[in-house]
Amino acid sequence: MLKTFSIIVTGKVQGVYYRQSTREKAVELGLTGIVQNRPDGSVHIIATGTGEQLNQLVAWCRQGPARAVVTGVQVEVKEPHGFDGFSVLR
Repeated sequence: MLKTFSIIVTGKVQGVYYRQSTREKAVELGLTGIVQNRPDGSVHIIATGTGEQLNQLVAWCRQGPARAVVTGVQVEVKEPHGFDGFSVLR
């Protein structure tokens, strides 16, 4: 059964390839969804997949790419939403 998570990542997560790295990890895990920067400096991810796939993404988000300094990860379960692939939004 597919689930959709909305994930907000805070800290030094912009300008460190967080979005592209998230896309690469999500594709590796077989997830679909989107990732985008927010005006407040955080990164917003909406991802759809199995619970196990999503939990692996959340675990990865707590660290992120090498140059990121993650201070918080908030996860909210949403109504399942279908996406076509995994996209980085500008």
